[in-house]
Amino acid sequence: MSPAGQPGPDAGRGGAVNALLAAVRGRAIVSCQAYPGEPMRDADTMCRVAQAAAAGGAAGIRAQGPEDLRRIRAALDLPLIGLWKDGADDVFITPTIEHAFEVAAAGADIVALDGTGRPRPDGRTLAQTVRAVHEHTGRLVMADVSTYDEGVAAADAGADLVGTTLAGYTPYSRGGPGPDLDLVGRLSRDLPVPVIAEGRIHTTEQAAEAIRRGAHAVVVGTAITHPTSITRWFARAIGDACPPG
Repeated sequence: MSPAGQPGPDAGRGGAVNALLAAVRGRAIVSCQAYPGEPMRDADTMCRVAQAAAAGGAAGIRAQGPEDLRRIRAALDLPLIGLWKDGADDVFITPTIEHAFEVAAAGADIVALDGTGRPRPDGRTLAQTVRAVHEHTGRLVMADVSTYDEGVAAADAGADLVGTTLAGYTPYSRGGPGPDLDLVGRLSRDLPVPVIAEGRIHTTEQAAEAIRRGAHAVVVGTAITHPTSITRWFARAIGDACPPG
């Protein structure tokens, strides 16, 4: 969705919600991010990765950092989920309202933020943060959660979408090598808002199963856009299969 097509603070949110959700329903969203210090940690590189994902059929892009978002927004006419990873606290995904406003200003259609119950650095509640994003930017909010209870609370707080992004990445959530598809299924069944399956989705089978479990859409990141991890998977498997000697 182009910047000109994005809703302003005074626009009716219902139409924006419906248009964005329809655009990604039953489809793949590709997360284009690189870690600090990596060769691909460059806004232009991430923009090119996003363009490559779009050429392959991605229905939307998820990206982090204002500069990456601005580059991708200028290059692509797809729904853009934006976030800003900042700080060393437990809550570092778009941790404050100021971060959220900057993400919106950089061109994100949907502002993704930490939707857990952990204290936020600016002292605001999740509900206060969601309300501020809605009122001051007109953008939608995706709450990244790690448990069922957090998903319910995020929907109650006004989040437009709930993602399983943090499942297995908080000390109290269930981890594992693959996605928490049971969580995807429970939240999809019980929440009044769409659920986005995200987190450790490494195969096409896992992505398809997430849709079968009720996910509105699936975010895939590492398995598509992080060659360091993908190479590591193959190198480890080949090394394990190599006979000794």
